[in-house]
Amino acid sequence: MKLIAAVDKNWGIGWNNQLLVRIPEDMKRFREITTGNVVVMGRKTLESFPGGQPLKNRTNIVLTRDKSYQVKGAVCVHDMEELSEQLEKYSSNDIYIIGGESIYRQMLDQCDTALITMIDFAYQADAWFPGLDGQKEWKLTEESEEQTYFDLEYYFRTYERKRI
Repeated sequence: MKLIAAVDKNWGIGWNNQLLVRIPEDMKRFREITTGNVVVMGRKTLESFPGGQPLKNRTNIVLTRDKSYQVKGAVCVHDMEELSEQLEKYSSNDIYIIGGESIYRQMLDQCDTALITMIDFAYQADAWFPGLDGQKEWKLTEESEEQTYFDLEYYFRTYERKRI
């Protein structure tokens, strides 16, 4: 399984249930990588999408504690056991964890790759991705050339879990 996120220099990912910044090339990369695959998210992440609708051309799985929560076009699961049963139906290479903070934290140990857009700016944030640079079990294996969007600099990074 893989994690995919855009983070600021402090590993912030969101503010008031919205992305910190929308970078067109990052959004395009996200679409290209996740289209045709399985995306796993929390309820608040789903509700942050336009119209609160699932992402098109993907299998959307939403983890929520609310047993009555339903959304057309998504599979809703209510605990980690139910999520694991659902994910067994798919190849782990086709599964992308897309947020938010609690989902990233719960799924981090089950993932082997993290596709991170690292934005060289510190935003005000109230949600964070677990910082991988300080974790000994993760290593940075690939980094793009510097990208720019107006005056923002960012990099596409790949982190991989170290094989022990």
